[in-house]
Parts: sequence; structure tokens; C-alpha cells
Amino acid sequence: MSMKDLVLAFATYPSVHAYFGLAAISFYFVIRWYVVLMPLLVAIALSIVIYPLVWYVLHRWVLHSQFLYKSPLTAKVWKRIHFDHHQDPHNLVVLFGALYTTIPTIAIVTMPIGYAVGGPAGAAMAFATGLLTTCFYEFSHCVQHLNTAPKTKFMKRIKQLHMWHHFHNEQGNFGITNFLWDRLGHTYYAKASAVPKSPTVFNIGYTAEMAERYPWVAQMSNNTRGDGNPRRFRTEPGTADSGPAE
Repeated sequence: MSMKDLVLAFATYPSVHAYFGLAAISFYFVIRWYVVLMPLLVAIALSIVIYPLVWYVLHRWVLHSQFLYKSPLTAKVWKRIHFDHHQDPHNLVVLFGALYTTIPTIAIVTMPIGYAVGGPAGAAMAFATGLLTTCFYEFSHCVQHLNTAPKTKFMKRIKQLHMWHHFHNEQGNFGITNFLWDRLGHTYYAKASAVPKSPTVFNIGYTAEMAERYPWVAQMSNNTRGDGNPRRFRTEPGTADSGPAE
């Protein structure tokens, strides 16, 4: 897939339309409500700065935790928003975040910060910033997972780091575009050889033993977990694997 094809496919995806549509509505209210420019700029800056931290916390301690699959009330959500993605990392259907989880999270994280520095206009600006930042994250995520070769050094590097998260060891490299918090949280690895190959990289801890004790995700997955081999689900020809051990 060429980068042009990827951009066109990304631009036509319904989730992207939802994010841009909500961002446009938010900008309308910014224009209608704002009085002073500086608080809006602060709201933008704070939203951009906090986003990588929030993603790191959610990815490491929520999406890769065990508590969601241990309850029948949250097992389906966990399966959709992360388990299925690790089961088949190249499946476009589950590559994008589910809107019913992403949009409320963006609002909860950004709007109070924006309101604190800029009132209603600041809240709207912070929300719009969070939505557009999410679009950048989702686009980068597509580049990382789909069969395309990035041109820039930055995109090549973050693709490699993320592929190791999916094909080598899922307990590190939780970032998507920013790995600062991985470094601070001691979960960053710059080479595949720096950490051992994880036996749970495709089931993210939902092992046969866990499936027996907490069967709800297994029941919704036809009792398969893709242990050790997600390619029995689907493979994008030529897509990067874990990469060479450096």
C-alpha cells in the first residue's frame, strides 16, 4: 500500500469523520465563546502535552491489565478495544479505537483542563485539540500496522518500536508516537534483543488458564487466543514482523 493509498483510506474511515466533525463543532463554540486568545493557546498546549501521558497510563495499566476480562460486564469491551487488536495486529476492523470509548475519554481528559484555563471556550478548544491529536495517533497507528513503508526517519522508528510491542514483547513500548513515558516508566526498549521474547505477546496475558477461570472473552472468540501465531487469523503480505534483533 502506498502512502497516498493509506491517506485516502484513512480520510474515508467513519471514525475519522466523527473526530473531524466533532472538532469542527468544537471550533464553532470556541469562536462563539472566546474572549482572550492566550487561555486558548494554553489549553492547546496542555492538551498536547498531557495526551502521551494519558495514553501511556491507559495502555499500560488498563488495556494490558487483567481486571477488564475478569468481569462479564467488561469482557466484551476489553476484547473489542485491545485483545482483538493483539490477536490480529493487521486487522483494520479493530485497528481504530472504538468511538464509544475514545470520545468520552478525550472529553474527560481535555475539557476540565481547558475549562480551568479558559472557561467554556477553553474546554471546547482543548476537546478539539484532543480530537485532532487522536487523528494523528490513529494515522500513525495505521502506518505502523498496515503494509506501507514510511518515508521519514521518525515514522520508520516509531513503526519499528510499535511492531516490537506487538510481535516481540507487549510489556514495553506502550507509546504510539511518543515514548517519553516509556523511558520514564522503564518500559522502553530500543532493540528487540534488549528484552526477552514474550510468550503472551498475542494473548496479552489471557492465557489458557485465565480463559478457563474467566471464560467470557474465550466464548466470544470461538475459544481461540492466537497463542504464539496470530497469522492463523490473517496476514498482510510483506508486513513487518518483530524486526531484526539488533
